[in-house]
Amino acid sequence: MTDHNHQFWSRLDDINSGMLGLTHDARLVPMSHYTDRKANVLWFITARDTDLARSVASGAQPAIHVVSDAGQGLYARIHGQLSLSDNSVKLDELWNAVASSWFEDGKQDPDVQLLRFDLDEAEVWATGGSLSFLYQIAKSKITGDKPDMGDHYSLTF
Repeated sequence: MTDHNHQFWSRLDDINSGMLGLTHDARLVPMSHYTDRKANVLWFITARDTDLARSVASGAQPAIHVVSDAGQGLYARIHGQLSLSDNSVKLDELWNAVASSWFEDGKQDPDVQLLRFDLDEAEVWATGGSLSFLYQIAKSKITGDKPDMGDHYSLTF
């Protein structure tokens, strides 16, 4: 695993959510993601009657997930294929108190739908985080040098 790949997944593991949508539709919605770095997949728990779930009911669709977290120092635009999944083992693994808040009958609720996002590529900006940003700005004012805002790179999965 490359350093950039490791950096991306390590930081993404510590971020709880982003904005998810289909590539052809500019409307993104906030969603909690669950990482599966070995499979290069993000998982989402949603309701069957959401626009996203209905949009991929006929098959996988090109999608985008945008993550922005200054505290973790990660900004990313992630592209891949979004599809429905009926993987009950994965649902058991991911199920938590947050997910249960949305479904009256817990994970047995007939409205629970698992979404699988197979990553194709990502454009990533990785910074040192909020404190590093302030330090770099202050340092640039003293030295006259441009601030070091971290790494910018692309990944293919």
